[in-house]
Amino acid sequence: MSPHLNLTAPYAPLVRRIEAEGSVDGQILRIDHFLNHRIEPAFIFELAHEFAKRLSFFQPNLILTAEASGIAPALIVAQTLNVPMVYAKKYSRQVEAPALSRLIHSPTKGDDNRLVISGRYIKPGQRIVIVDDFLANGRTAAALIDMAREAGGQVLGAGFVVEKCFKHGRKFIESLGVPVSTLAQVEHLDNGQAILTQPEEE
Repeated sequence: MSPHLNLTAPYAPLVRRIEAEGSVDGQILRIDHFLNHRIEPAFIFELAHEFAKRLSFFQPNLILTAEASGIAPALIVAQTLNVPMVYAKKYSRQVEAPALSRLIHSPTKGDDNRLVISGRYIKPGQRIVIVDDFLANGRTAAALIDMAREAGGQVLGAGFVVEKCFKHGRKFIESLGVPVSTLAQVEHLDNGQAILTQPEEE
């Protein structure tokens, strides 16, 4: 990896916006009013372009994400890098065989989800980068990595808009041999506030 590539430099516009507008509910950071429920295209476009700069180093020819929150940033990263995007669907009988699938637990929702990808859309030898909205414990990303590798793909990196550092997902994903890039790093949640890693002074 290039010594000049900083995959985890805090992206100031995102950090400042989370500090100003984010709300905390228990262990949940809510920024769904601009990131993953109500979506602001211009801001997602800006974030995705920053990601594309970082992830272009891996020279991917496929972006992989999971339904539904990862689709917006992943789609714009894919558009910027001029490569296709595939998203894992929550279990659906309409996914063509052969299908890759994994069962994951969602701590946010408290239930299990089955993610499914048609085997038609990941080819042996493809250079894959994962893009998603949040990195917490890393289970969704690990399932995507596992399915991509089962299909013969090479997972070269994973990018997440926001990382909850205190959930240790980065360590888990990097233990699978996949470098992680994030735009904002939440060090901990304290008295209803998100404490974030600060950008370097410009």
